[in-house]
Amino acid sequence: MSRLSADPAFKPLQTTMGGQHRIAFTEMLLSSVLGLVASLILSVEALALAADPDATFSCDISATISCGAVGRSWQADLLGFPNAFLGLICEPIIITIAVAALGKVSFPRWFMLGAQASYTVGFLFAYWLFYQSFFNIRFLCPWCLLITVTTTLVFVSMTRINILEGNFGTRVKQRLEPALRYNMDTVVTVLLLAVVASMVVYQYV
Repeated sequence: MSRLSADPAFKPLQTTMGGQHRIAFTEMLLSSVLGLVASLILSVEALALAADPDATFSCDISATISCGAVGRSWQADLLGFPNAFLGLICEPIIITIAVAALGKVSFPRWFMLGAQASYTVGFLFAYWLFYQSFFNIRFLCPWCLLITVTTTLVFVSMTRINILEGNFGTRVKQRLEPALRYNMDTVVTVLLLAVVASMVVYQYV
């Protein structure tokens, strides 16, 4: 037995080894790749806007659908640099976790909880930005919307895995596992994204 596996803090993802989380990790991988592409495009556009504030982009479709208009808002640089840079940092980490897990690599409980905490902040930040775009900026950025969707999918998949692995504790697993086995998390996700889609159609289409 290796020193790592003998460590009491190390909690292998046994169900991942058995393939029970393969769909969830695959969803995380695909969503993160899409999120990374969107973040890269937005980062390039942010640099273009810094060089030319009047620059226009292919996603500047109409008077209300415009990446450039959103990129010029103060919300787009909340931390003093383009928000898209965060995606360039975070998405590769999720991609690495998903690929490693699909390759049957196990992670300790503290690592998965750390990833969960970090991505929860990202999830809340994505919806704060969507709120700002919808109610205050009044413009829609298609690439930002894609990031909102992919962030939602990754967050739900990661939460599902951590619950079923018992990383939140045995009580949480016992209470929520039956609902997850009936894919209630998928139902909630579909409803959430349906609400987002309805808001987008109502406001911008």
